[in-house]
Amino acid sequence: MADVVTLLDLPQTSNAFTSLRATVFQVINDGSASPPRKTARLEGDSDSGSASRSRSHVKEPNGSIVTLQIIGESVKSCPDHPTEFTQVRRCIRTLLTRRANETMPITYEAIYSACRSIVCVSNKGEGLYQTLRMELEYSLSRRAKELLDEKCTGSQWIAKFVETCDQFEKQVVLLQSWLTYLDRVYVMHNTKLRNVHDLSFAMFADRIFADPQITERLRSGIHSWVQNERENNPDHGTRPVISSLICHLETHEHYSSVFESYYLLITSDFYAAESLLKSTTVNAQEFLKHCALRGSEEDARSRHVLPESSWGMVKKVTESSLLDGRLTWLAKEAIGVLMKEKKTDGLTKMYGLFARNNGLKILCAHFKAYVQETVQDIVLDTARDDDMVQRLLDFKSFAESTLPTAFADEVQAPLVGTSEQGAMPQKQPNKDFGYALIDAFQTGFKARRNKPAEMIAKYLDKAMRKGQKDASDAAFEALLDSALGLYRFTNDKDVFRTFYHRALAKRLLLERSASNDFEKAMLKKLKEQYDPDFGMGDHMFNDLALSRETMLEFLSKEAADHPSQNLSVMVLQQSVWPFPVRKQDAGLPPSMQDQLTRYATFYKAKHKGHKLDWDHALGTATLKARFNVGPKELSVSLYQSIILLLFNEATELSYTDISGLTGMEDKELRRTLQSLACGNKKVLKKRPVGKDVGDEDVFYFNADFTDPRAKVHINSIQSKETPEESKRAQISIEGDRKHYLDAAIVRIMKARKELSYEQLKAATIDAVKSHFVPEVSVIKQRIAGLVEQEYLSRDDEDMNLYTYVA
Repeated sequence: MADVVTLLDLPQTSNAFTSLRATVFQVINDGSASPPRKTARLEGDSDSGSASRSRSHVKEPNGSIVTLQIIGESVKSCPDHPTEFTQVRRCIRTLLTRRANETMPITYEAIYSACRSIVCVSNKGEGLYQTLRMELEYSLSRRAKELLDEKCTGSQWIAKFVETCDQFEKQVVLLQSWLTYLDRVYVMHNTKLRNVHDLSFAMFADRIFADPQITERLRSGIHSWVQNERENNPDHGTRPVISSLICHLETHEHYSSVFESYYLLITSDFYAAESLLKSTTVNAQEFLKHCALRGSEEDARSRHVLPESSWGMVKKVTESSLLDGRLTWLAKEAIGVLMKEKKTDGLTKMYGLFARNNGLKILCAHFKAYVQETVQDIVLDTARDDDMVQRLLDFKSFAESTLPTAFADEVQAPLVGTSEQGAMPQKQPNKDFGYALIDAFQTGFKARRNKPAEMIAKYLDKAMRKGQKDASDAAFEALLDSALGLYRFTNDKDVFRTFYHRALAKRLLLERSASNDFEKAMLKKLKEQYDPDFGMGDHMFNDLALSRETMLEFLSKEAADHPSQNLSVMVLQQSVWPFPVRKQDAGLPPSMQDQLTRYATFYKAKHKGHKLDWDHALGTATLKARFNVGPKELSVSLYQSIILLLFNEATELSYTDISGLTGMEDKELRRTLQSLACGNKKVLKKRPVGKDVGDEDVFYFNADFTDPRAKVHINSIQSKETPEESKRAQISIEGDRKHYLDAAIVRIMKARKELSYEQLKAATIDAVKSHFVPEVSVIKQRIAGLVEQEYLSRDDEDMNLYTYVA
C-alpha cells in the first residue's frame, strides 16, 4: 500500500508537511477550545530506528496545526505479530528454566525489539504481562520442588538455596532489560500493577519464602550452623555461605522475618539454658567472666556475619538471656569479692553488663550494702581501734576511685574549640553510686556511737605530731583533708571537737606539734567549714603568746645565774583549755616549789585578783644523770622527775615510800613508775622483775643504764591519751549532752509554748544535730526530767501534749 506522500503531490513552496509522524501527534481540530492531546513518545520514538525521522511540525502562519484526513483506502492501526509474541514467551521460559549450556532462540537485541513491537505496536502489553506471570509461577514451582527434594541438610542445603537465589536474581536482571517497554509503557499506565522486578521478587517470596517447609529447612540449617559454632567455638567454614544467604535475604527484604527474628529466638533459648546450667556449677565471679566471654563471642560473630543493624540486638539478647533472674545473685555474690580484691576492671565490666540489662538499681543497692557492711566491720573491730581510721581511709580511697572508673557512664564531651561532631567519649560517674557511698559510710558509722569521731581526732593528733617529713605541703594537706572527709560522716561532732581540743592542748603545751602554721590552718578550716566552736583554738594560741611575754618579763627581773632562769610557766585560761582543776597534785621538791612561788608572787603583783591553780600533769623537766658509762641528759615528764630526784637521797625505795613522799594519785604513780622501770629505757630497776607495779615492789637506781645518745627521752604516759582519760572524757561528753538537750527543749518550748511529743522530739533533734544526733530514748528522758522540774507540764486530757511553764 502506498503511503500518503506518494498519493499527494504538493507544491515545493507549501509548508504543509514533509513527512508523516503518526506517533507524535494525532490532532483533530474540531473547533473546540481544548488543547491538543499528546501521546507517549516512547511508543515509537525512543528506539534507535526512530531517530532518523524528521522532527519538523507543519504549521500555518497563524500557528495552528494542519490536519489532513485521508479519504479512500483504510489503514490498519495495530498490526498483529503472533510470531514475535511466541518468541518472547519462549525466551522467558528458556531463561527461567534453562540448564547449563542451553542457548537462547534469538539474540537479546531481537528479544528487546520484539517486546517493543508487542507493547507499542500491537498493544499486547497485558498478554505479555500475564505470560510473564505464568512463566514465573511455573519456574518458581519447579525451583521450590527442587529445593525440597534435595537430600542434603544443614549448611549444604543453605548453599543450594543461596545458589537458587543468586541464579534467580541474575535472571530478573535480564528480564528487566528485555522487557523495558513492558515496564515503561504498559505498567507505567497501569499503576496498580508491579513492574517486572517487583513482580518477580513478590512471586519468589510467595512461592519460596512463604513455603513453611522451605522456611523450616532454611532455619534448620541456620540453627545447625550457629549451634556448632557456639558449642565447638571455631568457625568451621560455613560463615561465607551464611553471609551470602543474608545478602540475598536483604535483597528480597526478608532478612528480618526469615533470619533475624529466628536467630534472636534461638540465641535467647540457647543462653537461657546455658545460664541455668552455669549458675549451678560456678561461682558468681566465674559466671560474670563467662557472660563477658559469651558477649564477646557473639559480638565478634555478629560483626563478621550479620548486618550492622543486628549487632546490638544480638548482644542484648545474649546478655539478657544469660542474666535473666541472675542479677540479684550476681550483685550480692560478686561485688564484694571484686571490691575486696580491688579488681577495678572486673567492676567496670560488671557495671557495663548491668547497665545494658536494666540492673543498675540492683547493683547500686548491693554496692551500698557491701560498703556499709565493711564500714561497720571496721568500726566494730575493737581489737584494732588504733588502725580504725587508716583502714577506713584506705577503703574509702579505693571506693571513691571506682566511681569515675568502674561505676561511670560514657558521655560525649566536645573538645575545646571544636563542635559537637569532634566530641570525644568521656566517663561521668554515676551519681546514684556516689550518693550510695556517702549513705553507706554514714550508716556504718552509726554502728558504734562516739568511737569513730574519737579515733578521727586521735588520728589527726598523730599526723600533727609526726608532721609532713619528706612529703610536700600539698600532700600533707591532702592527708589531713582525707581524715576530715571521714569527719563528715559522723554525727558525733561534739565528741570529735572534745578529743581534738584536748589533743591540741597537749601538743601545744608539750611542744609536740610539728608545725604551728599547719595547726592554725587546720583550726581555720575546721571553724569555717565544719564547726564554728573551733574558734577556741585562737584563744589557746593567744594564751601561749601572752604567757611567753609574761615569762620573759619575769626572767628579765631575775639574776642571770639564778635557778629561776630554768623555769618555764604557762598561764592558761581555764575556760579555754580542756583541763579540769586538780583537787590533788604531786608535791614538788623544795627547790622547784621555791621557783614556782617566786613566779606566783610576780604574777599576782602584775594581775591583781587573778587566781593561779597549778597543774603538773603536763609539765616536763630536763635532768642530768650520772651513770657508769658517763653522764647523760634525761628528758622526762615533771612526774618522772619528781620520782627520780628522790634517789639522790636514797639508794632504794619501796612503792609505799615513793607514794608517801610524792603524794601522787595511785594510778598516776603506778603509770609513772612503770615508764621508768618497766619500759625500754629502764633508768630504775625493781624487785621483783615484772611488767606491772605492785604494792610490795622495791625500786632502785640503775647505774648500769646505757644508751648510744647523750640526750635520752623517756616516753611519758602522761603525754598520751590513756584509757581512763578517754573514758572520763566520754562521761563528760554524755553529761554535757544532757544539759545541751535540756537547754534546747526549754528554748523550743519557750518559743512555741505548746507542742505534741512528736513535734517536740523532731524540733529537738533539728536544734542539736550540728553537734550530735541524740537517741530518741534520751530525748524522752530529758523531757520527763523537765516535767519533774516543772519547766514543762502535760496536758490533762492529752498526755502527749506538753505546755511550757513560765
